[in-house]
Order: sequence, then C-alpha cells, then structure tokens
Amino acid sequence: MGIGRFAFTPLLPLMLHDGLLDLPEASWLASANYLGYWLGAMGCALQPVLWRHWGRPALEPTVMVRLGLAATVLLTLGMALPWPAAWGLWRGLAGVASALVFVYVSGWCLARLSDLGAPALAGVIFVGPGLGIAVSGFAVTAMVTLDLRAAAGWVCFALLALALTLLAWPRLQGVVKAPAGAAPDDSPPPRGVIAALTLAYGLAGFGYIITATFLPVIARQALPGSVWLNLFWPLFGISVAVGALITVRMPAHWNRLHLLMACHALQALGVMLGLWWPALAGFAIGSVLLGLPFTAITLFAMQEARRLRPRNASALIGLLTAGYGLGQILGPALVAWVLPRTTSVAQGFDWSLQAAAAGLVLGLMIYAGLAWCAHVCSPGKPTRTNQDGHLP
Repeated sequence: MGIGRFAFTPLLPLMLHDGLLDLPEASWLASANYLGYWLGAMGCALQPVLWRHWGRPALEPTVMVRLGLAATVLLTLGMALPWPAAWGLWRGLAGVASALVFVYVSGWCLARLSDLGAPALAGVIFVGPGLGIAVSGFAVTAMVTLDLRAAAGWVCFALLALALTLLAWPRLQGVVKAPAGAAPDDSPPPRGVIAALTLAYGLAGFGYIITATFLPVIARQALPGSVWLNLFWPLFGISVAVGALITVRMPAHWNRLHLLMACHALQALGVMLGLWWPALAGFAIGSVLLGLPFTAITLFAMQEARRLRPRNASALIGLLTAGYGLGQILGPALVAWVLPRTTSVAQGFDWSLQAAAAGLVLGLMIYAGLAWCAHVCSPGKPTRTNQDGHLP
C-alpha cells in the first residue's frame, strides 16, 4: 500500500527533473490516482447491493485483496513505460486497486484478530503503509545518488511490490465471521451519524494529502540545495509506522472519537509548521506530526465502522474510504487551481496548506459534535467496551 499509493510522491522530483511533466500536470496525475481510489471505495461500499442484484454470492475479501495486490504490481510497472498519455489511466487504476486492498484487508484483518482474541493488535496492520513510504523514500535517495532516471525508479518499486505481494499471498486465507455478541439484525446507525462520520473522515483525507503529495517539492522550494531534502518523506513514513504501533498500547476504554480529535489537531499542527517555520527543524517536526496520527486516524475510524455495523463492516468502511478518497481528490486539484492564480509557487502552496489545515480543524469539530451528541443522547449509561476494545 505504501508503494501503490505513495511511490509517486518521492519520485515526483525525479520526474520533474527528467522533464516528464510539470507541477500542474503532476497535480492532475495525483488526482487521477485519488479519483480511482474513490471509485474503488465506492465499489466496495456498493458491492453487497450489486452482488444481490446479480444474484451471485460476493467474492471472499481475500480474493479481492489478491486482485488488488496483483494489479498494484502491474500498474506500478506500467508507469516506467514511455507512454505519458496512459499515465493518468495507470494511476487511476492503481487507485482502484489500492482501495480494494485497503477496504478488504482492513475488514478481514479486524475480523480475524477479533476471532483470535487479539483485537488490540489491529494497529500493527497499519505499520505496513508507513514502512512502504519509508522504504520508497530511502530508495529514491539512493536513486538520486546513483543518478538514476524516474523510469528506473518505477521498475524498482514494481519489483519491490512483487516481492512483498509474494510474502503476503499465502497468508491471505480464512473466512470472516461476525464478531461474538454482534446484534442479530445489525441495524444501521442513524444516517446523520454516518454522514457526519464520513464527512469528518473525508476532511482528514483532504487535510493531509497536499503535504503527502508535494512534501519533497515544497521542501525544495523552501530549502534549495539542502542535503536533507530527500529525508523528510522517509521520516514521514517512519512516523506513520511508529504511530500505528503506539495505537496498540492505547487503553481500550479511551473514546475513539476523542482520539480522532487529537489526531486531527496533531496533523493540522504538522501541516502549519512548514508555513510557520520553513526551516530544517520545522519540516522535520512537521513530517513527524503529520505521520504519527496518519494510520491511527484510519484505525480508529475503521474500528468505529466495525462497531456500528458488526456484520457488514466492509460496506461502511467502503463508504468512509470513499469520503476519504474524495478529500484526496480535492487536495491536488486545489493546488492545480491555485498555482496559476498566485504570484509564486511558494505562495500557491502556502494558500493550499492553509486550506488543508482548516479542513482538519473542521473535522475535529465534527468529531467533537458526535462525541457530545453521544454523551447527551445516552446519559447515565454504564461505561463498557466491545469486541474491538473501545467505547460504544
């Protein structure tokens, strides 16, 4: 996942250097990937209805994951081909594949860990994307040292994705069952709750994606010639992995909505640090603050989805992921729209990052409203936790 979704970010400076595209084109190429991610997530959300309409049983989650992984390898390799007219299609399809892997592996792993009596280990799942980001960042640093072209970088990442897929392939087995104690009717939560949760999660996608897409470029604008430029992205990836491991140690009784609020606050601060403190330390600390809560936000939102719909988590996870994907589409599209309307590239990124931070703060406020409503609507009820280890 770290390669399929984010290899484009560290390779973007190489592609710009090779004259393969410019910044507005890069923005739209990134948006194509996020559009595909949104379409894939919507497909996951609608798949129960579609399979029923066609009168066929739905495919097992592990089958969908395998399809997504195989497609990720092939589409990453496709970016090495000298067919720029097809790059938008490749990145869009790679987004679809990433959504399939994310949605189905999340639901499958959460269910399997619950069956094994180890729901607290769910955070370990999300170490993977962070490690993929970090490895891709360090790999590009080596490529720059060796004076490799961007096409060679895409080939290297395709081979790495193939190796990781072969490692994961034999582990993808086991049928997902409903967790013990699940409500027999699995009645859906109020639509307002689903809409608010989806909007807040979508704002998280919008809030982080501009930095996650353009961090190496933004750093080069602020610190031209620095020897540390290629290390901010792997630092972000390492922080993602560390943040995922931290979630394993969090007490089960902590309210997940409160944790989502804290994560949004950290990411908003991380985004703004690059503007307030455009120096080596500012970018380094900002990368850490952006990365630490990155997969924690995902984990907490997925746990909430599984609590709300214990028998049909994949559909709700797909809906949330679609909201997140829509936020990701809007981020690079905003950059592409703003850059021609500002006096400099730096000013264009400044305005875009301010909008991203504002989106994260708005998401924080929505989670606060959900937490307040939950408290007001169920006063006096005893505190208890469920199978996934968090407050209902």
